[in-house]
Amino acid sequence: MFTMNESNNDELVKRIAKLARQNQELEDHVKKLLKQNEKLTRDYEKVKAAYEKISPDSLKGTAEGEKQERSLKFNMATVLFADIHGFSKLVEGMDSSSIMDELDEILYEFDAIVNKYKIEKIKTIGDTFMCAGGIPEKNITNPIDVVMAALEMSNYLSSYETKKRGEGSKIWELKIGIHTGPVTASITGKKKVSYDIKGDTVNTASRIEAVSEKGSILISVMTYELVKEFFDCEYFGKLPVKYKDDLQMFMVRGLKPEFSVDGAGKVPNEAFRIKFGLIQFTDIQEIILDKLEKELPDFLFYHNVKHTVDVVTEVELIGWAEGCSDEEILLLKTAGLFHDVGHTVAYDNHEYHGTVIAREMLPRYNYSPEQIDRICSIIMSTKLPPKPTTLLEEIICDSDLDYLGRSDFIPVSNTLFEELRAQNKMGSLNDWNKLQVKFISGHQYFTKTARSLREVNKQLQIERIQTLITE
Repeated sequence: MFTMNESNNDELVKRIAKLARQNQELEDHVKKLLKQNEKLTRDYEKVKAAYEKISPDSLKGTAEGEKQERSLKFNMATVLFADIHGFSKLVEGMDSSSIMDELDEILYEFDAIVNKYKIEKIKTIGDTFMCAGGIPEKNITNPIDVVMAALEMSNYLSSYETKKRGEGSKIWELKIGIHTGPVTASITGKKKVSYDIKGDTVNTASRIEAVSEKGSILISVMTYELVKEFFDCEYFGKLPVKYKDDLQMFMVRGLKPEFSVDGAGKVPNEAFRIKFGLIQFTDIQEIILDKLEKELPDFLFYHNVKHTVDVVTEVELIGWAEGCSDEEILLLKTAGLFHDVGHTVAYDNHEYHGTVIAREMLPRYNYSPEQIDRICSIIMSTKLPPKPTTLLEEIICDSDLDYLGRSDFIPVSNTLFEELRAQNKMGSLNDWNKLQVKFISGHQYFTKTARSLREVNKQLQIERIQTLITE
């Protein structure tokens, strides 16, 4: 029996409470997705019915290839304005073609930087560069992405000047203003889609850039609160806002030393990437839960969204209790999220199908090949009967069968029975109860944490089921 000292026990209780809250939030999110899906279905039917009533003749007035515009609302986008100063100095000693060549070279690199961070370039007006994170693909990491892009732009321009003119000589200077908030995006084009964004968030970002100092990156307090764990920031002052309280602003000095290579604050290290990945996991989770909600067969009464949420929660709980690192927690949560997604392809051998989906999706979120290989091994370890060979595999196997030692074992196991019976894989409930007794009697939890939390209750389950067997 695993025993913990009082401090460790208190920490575990705190983590359990935190994860319980997170589990409830995820369940609420699932319910929200269900309601949204129902609404979308109803809206689709209304649009379809309305479309069917439209006479073909009424559409003849629309010219072929006519520019069409539509709008989308994004609740959280991060807007960046970058003003490249240098025209006045260049005019004094350079011809106009040289001026434009240098500016084009700088802007070309800025384009590459925002593409690297999956940020949408909005437009370039003279020497002002405008882009936004969180559109067209919504993501929770867009404030971090945009600030990272701003730092890279600033570092690039400094290196460009040194390479072009030598140390200590500077002509081009950069001012950057950043703000996070809701925007409305106007979308035009068919073959090549372009975006234009409007709203208070855009106006505020522009005003922040206007008051920033040359060579500085200035962010609003909204952006600051979302990135302060990663970046070294200094309070700058307040921006008067009409009809609202003054807006606090912060100057970004660079990455925090613990998140940068050599502590220099310019290049992110592995610690940054892991912490970023834990935040980014929320985006991946939303995509996968939505996929499960839409694509899982109706007969999956047990292997449903709730089970996936339970496993993701449990691997984090057991992982922390077993002393796993931040990276290991990320691998565990990702494996837990994908371990049953293969059910959208096939019931049998779903573990393998889950690894295929993971290998296709995770590179887009900067998981390394080594990390993906470990995640897939963790997923495959959940195939029954479980035969884990590493601590992380033991943790997910224990999490996957956590219900065996929970107080809600009977109702949960009944959902698995209904799932198997719907596929003609199980006979009577009495047969199922006999099988359960045999399975639980031969089952073992692998981690000390799971044995401590669940083993006693698991033995009680056997006694409870035996009372239900009629022959």
